[in-house]
Amino acid sequence: MTLLEVKSLTKNFGGLTAVSDVNLVLEEQELVGLIGPNGAGKTTLFNLLTGVYEPSEGEVIFDGEKLNGKKPYKIANKGLGRTFQNIRLFKELSVLENVLVAMNEKNKEGFFTSVLRLPKFYQTEDRIKNETLKLLSIFQLEEKAEERAKNLSYGEQRRLEIVRALATQPKVLFLDEPAAGMNPQETAELTELIRKIQKEFKISIVLIEHDMSLVMDVCERIYVLEYGKLIAHGTPNEIKENPKVIQAYLGGEI
Repeated sequence: MTLLEVKSLTKNFGGLTAVSDVNLVLEEQELVGLIGPNGAGKTTLFNLLTGVYEPSEGEVIFDGEKLNGKKPYKIANKGLGRTFQNIRLFKELSVLENVLVAMNEKNKEGFFTSVLRLPKFYQTEDRIKNETLKLLSIFQLEEKAEERAKNLSYGEQRRLEIVRALATQPKVLFLDEPAAGMNPQETAELTELIRKIQKEFKISIVLIEHDMSLVMDVCERIYVLEYGKLIAHGTPNEIKENPKVIQAYLGGEI
């Protein structure tokens, strides 16, 4: 079943066209890659899909509903979560608090329940904390729950950002270069983690990544952008052998 559909999506910045007439489909519980050289428009496309930018032309349809013009927080509440190229955490807050902030956005109680501290408020508070600790344990961060986010290693901070995105209970998770800055061991662990996320949370994932071995290893289908235009789409094997893709990567091996 189609979960996300992108129709003729275009984004202009003045005289520059960053994304041009892109069409994309994402099925339920599918893992799709989005690749291309630097400046191809990959992150701009993510920003269009998550409401950071308003499309100049085209449509974004999620779960049968048009998303054009909706604010990022409303799109997130509908089930689209994401991470960013540059890690965005509350560095002075603890690991637990970072995830609780995201959890609470999806579990807001009514005004009187919160202000009067009715029993339901404390029940919800306990449930959210338990769910948060369970999430942290899946990502091997439970023992660092009280540690400040700024004290985590780079790989741990990346994992924490993914946990925060999952805490919003998305149907689709957009991962923007999650392996950036990681060493080979961390990248190998991330590869297994992405597989685990899809299996345990039963969600769709769209992955932007420059590490081609990671993309080819985990993705079922791959879209390729160059200068804002979609130049190829297919299975990993099809993409490896596509002349346009090979040319886009300066003739190097994919």
